[in-house]
Amino acid sequence: MKKISKLLIGTNNKGKYKEIKDLLPKYIKTYSTSEFKLKSPAENGRTFIENSIIKSKYFSKKTKLICLADDSGLEIDILDKSPGIYSARWGGKKADFKKATKRVYKELSKKDINWKLKKVKARFICALSICYLDKKIASVLGKVEGYISVKPKGKNGFGYDPIFIPKNKRKTFGEMSSLQKYKIDHRFNAFKKIKKFL
Repeated sequence: MKKISKLLIGTNNKGKYKEIKDLLPKYIKTYSTSEFKLKSPAENGRTFIENSIIKSKYFSKKTKLICLADDSGLEIDILDKSPGIYSARWGGKKADFKKATKRVYKELSKKDINWKLKKVKARFICALSICYLDKKIASVLGKVEGYISVKPKGKNGFGYDPIFIPKNKRKTFGEMSSLQKYKIDHRFNAFKKIKKFL
């Protein structure tokens, strides 16, 4: 397979776009969906992998470019793995993560009033898929285990980063520099697996 030299990053999330671009080999020219004014397709898959393939195929067919798409989210064990694939939707129509974070805390308190005294296990999951038109080239899954912080901390990153503390660390992703975060997060773990296809 010849090396990919042009790649569409299938996301309208600026934070995600930057993180993926930073992880890609420098020789790849990247395009964003916003350059093509593309809206995201309906994500009606039942898993992160299914949703990343839906996005990747859709954006590839629209642009005729090879597309790398990500679907990721936060799973919280005591909430039966919610918000999971609905992570962005918890923020409402505008995917407002302040709103989403409030909902996480509300759901945790409903489930267990003393949750703050316990270590609430959670993980970030990232599925990456590369497709060209209707053909799937690769799909991988990366994850990072951790816990929910009792309050949001830090202004870095995006999404649920300020409430997630990776295992064996003291800081939330929101408190880490992007370089610290990139070395350990779910997207990096997925990237390690998908590198050989790029």
